[in-house]
Amino acid sequence: MPHLLVAVIVGLAVCQLGLLLTTLYLHRAVTHRAVSLAPGFAFVLRVLVWLVTGIKPREWAAVHRRHHAYTDVPGDPHSPILDGYWKVQLFNAVLYRRAAHDPETLRKYSRDIKVDKWDRALFDHGFLGLAVGGAILWLALGWRLALAAAGVHVVSYLVLNAAINAIGHRFGKRPFPGFATNNQWLALLTWGEGFHSNHHAAPTSARLSFRRGQLDPGWWVVQLCQRLHWLQVRHDGIHFTRAAQAALERQTGAHLPGAAAPAAGKPSPDVPAGEGTVPEEVLSRVLGVPAGEERLPETPPTEDRKPQLV
Repeated sequence: MPHLLVAVIVGLAVCQLGLLLTTLYLHRAVTHRAVSLAPGFAFVLRVLVWLVTGIKPREWAAVHRRHHAYTDVPGDPHSPILDGYWKVQLFNAVLYRRAAHDPETLRKYSRDIKVDKWDRALFDHGFLGLAVGGAILWLALGWRLALAAAGVHVVSYLVLNAAINAIGHRFGKRPFPGFATNNQWLALLTWGEGFHSNHHAAPTSARLSFRRGQLDPGWWVVQLCQRLHWLQVRHDGIHFTRAAQAALERQTGAHLPGAAAPAAGKPSPDVPAGEGTVPEEVLSRVLGVPAGEERLPETPPTEDRKPQLV
């Protein structure tokens, strides 16, 4: 039993490493360019993603960008609003794989991510990466415990990744327009990814926590890496989408200083509003309201939204 406990702990630790790599490298860096990585650090993260998850970064970026372009309307690759909570929670990996293997999705949403010699030699072979990662566990633990640790890692990683999409669009607080939600408990398990409403309101923000009391562990890692000069954060402030900006302005009753004016019509909630940002003190005042009263006027997505590349 003590040996089995070691395998469980190792499996959970590897899962958390995979989730950290997902939010830091795949999500905040590659997909949304919220941070720019030093070349050497980027390569290390790329290798670790290959070993721990077997994911191809350009496929992950393409699927996620498509999710932002068609959030909870037909075309969204994994919407619990359209497909139901349990289908996304249980079969998120299948839905992801279907979208990742769609040539049009890759052509349209990852055309800026070029294939290089390392992709051709190693990183495009996801199962090889997982096999090498499994071999490292085997050498460290022996084959029985390595198999148990790998099983814990795979199951917990898939469950938590699915929860970000499934729970993150069905259950929790909705301070911004749309169906995406915030869940602090999920954010603590996924390095900040549980703040899904925040993320859809400001997809190019490296920080997913917007108000006092919200804890985004991934942002702490970003800050540490920035101090070590391993990365640079793209924006000093928080750049909201037009829909989120409009909701904030409806609550304050005035155009927020330093922010871009929202466009006319019905833009996608996930289209950045421009280069303006909301000052921290204004944001704190707007969102720093008592629990249960922080929901802004909600404008659920409609089918006539035009897809946008974020």
